[in-house]
Amino acid sequence: MGSLGKVVPPSKLAHFVVRTSRYKEVVDWYKTALDAKGAFESEQLSFLSYDDEHHRVAILHIPGLRDQTEGLAGVHHIAFTYASLKDLLENYERLKVLGITPVYVINHGPTTSLYYADPDGNQLEFQVENFDTVEESGKFFFTPQFAENPIGVEFDPEDLLRRLRAGEPEADLKRRPDIGSRGLSDVKLR
Repeated sequence: MGSLGKVVPPSKLAHFVVRTSRYKEVVDWYKTALDAKGAFESEQLSFLSYDDEHHRVAILHIPGLRDQTEGLAGVHHIAFTYASLKDLLENYERLKVLGITPVYVINHGPTTSLYYADPDGNQLEFQVENFDTVEESGKFFFTPQFAENPIGVEFDPEDLLRRLRAGEPEADLKRRPDIGSRGLSDVKLR
């Protein structure tokens, strides 16, 4: 590296911040979707967490913001990993009862994923790893199946949950079916 010194990557992702004019609605949505609690809340700022971190999401109240429009560069989504397919699907069921449903569901191969949109249209991916190790997931990116279909296969979360509760092994349910070629032009990625 020469005079720049050793490259040191971050040790973890700490949090992200959302700005909104729909403050109460967005704070309530994140509390519900992530089962988060407020670490600090005022009329202008909320720090929320769902684990032992002091905050994972911060929400800024900025009145008068325009709505997001399609066709602009920016962050597509932020992903959260669940410990098991059971946890992911039971959270899906909990949120559905509360009127929060995915905008897109897909088995990418390395992950089984549910995409949600907050009240401002920011997307969150709730996922479960489909392989036992990070190395196995990483290897999937170099398979002919991934090269042919780097997007994945849509699925019905209700059917997956029913099959899981009927005793089908998680490993079998997480295995991505082969549907042939599929690319970015085959799906709508807001």
